[in-house]
Amino acid sequence: MLDQQLRLIVDRELAAAPRLTPAGERILAAASTLFYEQGIRTVGVDSIAAAADVTKKTLYDRFGSKDRLIAAYLERRNREWHLFLDEQLAARQPSTPEEVILALFAALTDWLAGSRNGCGFINASVELAAPDHPAMPVIVGQKRWLRAEFEAQARLAGLSDCGELADRLLLLHEGALVSYRVAAMPDAAEVATRAAAGLLETWPRG
Repeated sequence: MLDQQLRLIVDRELAAAPRLTPAGERILAAASTLFYEQGIRTVGVDSIAAAADVTKKTLYDRFGSKDRLIAAYLERRNREWHLFLDEQLAARQPSTPEEVILALFAALTDWLAGSRNGCGFINASVELAAPDHPAMPVIVGQKRWLRAEFEAQARLAGLSDCGELADRLLLLHEGALVSYRVAAMPDAAEVATRAAAGLLETWPRG
């Protein structure tokens, strides 16, 4: 079994969503759609409350502030990403650490299908300039987690200089997301996957 042979990709505690009231769930669902499709700064609490069919007071009672709602949106998106990767790995059944790395890249193709806005975390990092914003630890943590996975799988594969390899893989992965969004490159994920495969084939072993 994959989870017996290789490092477990998804943190089960991370994948567990916090309990919300029905109103809280509607607010977060509405905010998630509006933030991703229209941008965090352009969407106000009035629009979110109206889309969720609640009052602004209810929104503030449930989340405290728009900033905390932004953080909750990204936390949910992070859980969805982890669960999606779990499903992708179960479907692809990679048998080696190198195949796990490539599966993480290949998953981008399906994740981005039908989307025109790219990575919600990268988009949010551009809009949220303040380093002490409540959502910044979620954004930074999501990227650090992926780099750590690349490094862990590289070590399992017996590759040398795993930190450097993980840095290059992360640049390929994140570059694909930016290219898809900014450069209107619909096959960015496929190109990045091929580049990652070439990098792994030529990387020296320890």
